[in-house]
Amino acid sequence: KKINELQPGCKINNHNIVQYYQPKHNHFFEAAPDEIAGKLYTLLDKTVKQFSDNIEIGTWLSGGLDSSIITSLAKPYSKRLYSFSSGVKGAPDLIFAREMARFIKSDHHEVIVTFDDMIRVLPDVIYNLESFDALLVRSSITNYFAAKESSNYVEEILSGEGGDELFGGYLYLKELPIEQLHKELIDITSRLHNTALQRVDRSASAFGLIAHVPFLDHRVIDFAFQIHPRFKINDGVEKWILREAMKNHLPKSIFERTKAKFWEGAGVGELLSDYAEKKISNYDFNSGRNLPNGWVLNSKEEFFYYKIFLEFFSTVKNLEWMGRTKQITDE
Repeated sequence: KKINELQPGCKINNHNIVQYYQPKHNHFFEAAPDEIAGKLYTLLDKTVKQFSDNIEIGTWLSGGLDSSIITSLAKPYSKRLYSFSSGVKGAPDLIFAREMARFIKSDHHEVIVTFDDMIRVLPDVIYNLESFDALLVRSSITNYFAAKESSNYVEEILSGEGGDELFGGYLYLKELPIEQLHKELIDITSRLHNTALQRVDRSASAFGLIAHVPFLDHRVIDFAFQIHPRFKINDGVEKWILREAMKNHLPKSIFERTKAKFWEGAGVGELLSDYAEKKISNYDFNSGRNLPNGWVLNSKEEFFYYKIFLEFFSTVKNLEWMGRTKQITDE
């Protein structure tokens, strides 16, 4: 009945909570960018190898920079590399993922998702995700379909999660003064455990998969936080140093692709928010959007997910363990 969250980098030892890891972010490298990029490539290559060496493994390939990097690095080491993408017909992710899969010659599979499919699996997604955070649920739907397809072929999967947080991939970060960027990246990385990583973990475990996130190996995190922010967003280019590290290993279109949120690239767009707008009346929303713990639901879409969440977890009163994306938290 009483659920508490174990904080990142902590373990329980004889009923005591012990912190065993905390990212190092107190100083920056004094090195030329090409040297940093070279070391970053070597580190990422070594990290991906430890997960994919001589086994059949899959990757969730959205066709974005991060998932393409992980897929590219895994191909030479895998006994057989499968790649999986999902989205509505004609979605950008499907197109770019197809191109990347052809480039590295992975065994590629894609799932075309209809709006009816999304509504049909929504209760299952929320049950497995254990969250009603609007943006998290959105992105979990297509991730759920990719995971289901993956489970037909592999037992382990690689995800590109973490690249945006470590290397400055989100477009809003370009608007920040460079002196604020490092602190912001630390903050959004510290939120991953119960937001985006929860999506990865629950989508995988719903179908018995083990998910690996090479970008979030502790050695990669420590290295990334010692790279000066001016090499992460450079002349308006996000994740510049990461692109430099991988520039000879990706197709030009992937190398130059800018950030799209998981649900945007997959073509989900505003389909779900428009549906919730029709399903939830103004009266119900205004009278029920203030939760007992003080949280305020920010949209009818989030209210719609909350109602489904209650069908499974109505007896859970303490929600302090549940993460909410920063965009929602700060509104």
